[in-house]
Amino acid sequence: MNSVKAFAPATVANVCCGFDILGFAVDQPGDEVTLTLRNDSLVQVVSITGDGGKLPREAEKNTASVAVRSFLKAIQSKQGVDIALRKNLPLGSGMGSSAASGVAALVAINELLGNPLTREQLVPHAMEAERIACGSAHADNVAPSLLGGFVLVRDYQPLDVIKIDATEELYCSLVHPHLELKTEDSRKVLRHSISLKDTITQSGNVAGLMIGLMKPDYGLIGRSLKDVIAEPLRAAFIPGFEVMRKIAVDAGALGFGISGSGPTVFALSRTKPIAMAAAEAIQMEFNKRQLKADLFVSKVNQRGAYILD
Repeated sequence: MNSVKAFAPATVANVCCGFDILGFAVDQPGDEVTLTLRNDSLVQVVSITGDGGKLPREAEKNTASVAVRSFLKAIQSKQGVDIALRKNLPLGSGMGSSAASGVAALVAINELLGNPLTREQLVPHAMEAERIACGSAHADNVAPSLLGGFVLVRDYQPLDVIKIDATEELYCSLVHPHLELKTEDSRKVLRHSISLKDTITQSGNVAGLMIGLMKPDYGLIGRSLKDVIAEPLRAAFIPGFEVMRKIAVDAGALGFGISGSGPTVFALSRTKPIAMAAAEAIQMEFNKRQLKADLFVSKVNQRGAYILD
């Protein structure tokens, strides 16, 4: 075997109250990366489709190649590879676009070289790709994309990533308006310090969400899907955000929030019909504001990235 194609799914980071520490994977959409072994030690990006020519081709700047180079260095390999990237995730969408490219590349190179590392051991190399993409080596997108399901990033020093034994009944509605919002821009509006009151509220919601996912207790999940730190500030970037929240909950969704740093929004529901109704209602609200929006509805992805062929 000298060539492998891998798929890595989109992710929802933060999940309202879990700012920078919580994320989950969805089934669709996602990025595809094909890796082909070379006869030398060169790692190069040979093609990218679906990005409109926006992504860098240089190996030291592209998340897929940065992740592969970090992996090869860690296992002390001089193997070279050609990387072909198919972007199915929109850039700057809040769905873990940069994470998916790096994760798919890592799963592919790991498979090509006989899986010397576990999925958990791949996380730091995916984080290095995130550092290139947005200046911060965070794991709340890459960890769920690699591991599947809901993932908690308990700490970074040392890295402590935990996959949560959560209910598998949940469906996610993702609605992506045709806006580009860069992570670094959405971070600029955040406060550098928060009040004791907000800290207590946020901690209670995170704990409630964890317990609700594991019991499962769907009422508790819904009550806990509230963010008092980032969402009140970032909502201004998304036209009609509070109206959409009401629409989603009225359609039967458990909760509603911003996916990652936005502008994509998400809703969690207990059934697929409710998830579809919520997604269509949100999409219609974006359309009322002269914004085209794509919708995706799927179960929470429990397996993470995988080999296609």
